[in-house]
Amino acid sequence: MRQTSCTGWKNHVSYKTAPVHHAARRRSGGVAARGARAARRQAADYRLSKGEHAFWAAAMGRRLRTAAGRTRLDRSRNVAIEYRWAEGRNERFAEISAEIVRRKVDVIVTQGTPAVIAAKQATSVIPIVFPIAGNPVTNGLVASLPRPGGNVTGLTNQTADLAGKRLELLREVVSGLRRLAIMANVDNPSVALDVEEVQTAAGALGFEVAKSEIRRAEDIAPAIEALQGRVDALYVAGDPLVTTNRNRIAILAVGARMPTIHGNRENIDAGGLMSYGPNFPDLHRRAADYVDKILRGAKPADLPVEQPTKFDLVINLITARALGLTIPPTLLARADEVIE
Repeated sequence: MRQTSCTGWKNHVSYKTAPVHHAARRRSGGVAARGARAARRQAADYRLSKGEHAFWAAAMGRRLRTAAGRTRLDRSRNVAIEYRWAEGRNERFAEISAEIVRRKVDVIVTQGTPAVIAAKQATSVIPIVFPIAGNPVTNGLVASLPRPGGNVTGLTNQTADLAGKRLELLREVVSGLRRLAIMANVDNPSVALDVEEVQTAAGALGFEVAKSEIRRAEDIAPAIEALQGRVDALYVAGDPLVTTNRNRIAILAVGARMPTIHGNRENIDAGGLMSYGPNFPDLHRRAADYVDKILRGAKPADLPVEQPTKFDLVINLITARALGLTIPPTLLARADEVIE
């Protein structure tokens, strides 16, 4: 049986996305065929569970299915992807990772730095692929981007000056922007690095910066309440805790008359003002290519970590109107998607 653990799937590919974990197994005539070589002649059949990140998982599933056909792995249905969801609670990652490792999956797929760290601590043998992780070298996930070493590889969502570009976009929308707040889950190491970059970029633009630390869902409402009337806009650092509570953050921010900038579009669907960042479904599709290579015998240590190539700007005009903001036509023209 071929197992892939993916936060969110059933395949014996173990896949853990920030709030979701996937595990995948490859089936061959009812006989367990563990290991990459055993799956070479097998096709992929995926059963996707419902969840917050199902569309990301679906993007990966479609790419894996295409890869299976392209490489003629097999024509039978034999890949099961099992999902695990951490519900935005970082403390669950260790428990979920241990469970996935006990199931002896062939590949683990997980997104978000805390989840990848937990998976890496749980096994040094099972290959781990991350579709999304911030600063993988600094955070000790890999030795280097071109030569990861060990059993971990994937894609980083961190690129040069992303924070600066987001603040420039925010300044185009919020006239007279001078006071910026940063809300961040400081227990997430990649978020801490993001905050440093935002503070540096904000200083270069002459902004005053207030840092608002959160660690759990209960911290969100008091944090936004404390900022009300003190800042002109809010930079929300991406994190599983933030994603899980995106509706709450959007409602509270609008109630506090606080424009927000985010790193991914999910928050804008929930009512955030604007996002700019890597296209997450595209990163998951590319992560599927890593899984395909590993199932065909490649070693994670030899597969370079790649960076995003596709970025999206998403604007929520409904939220802009609620905040009394006018989005410049030139900015709307540059947006990849406008919600209205």
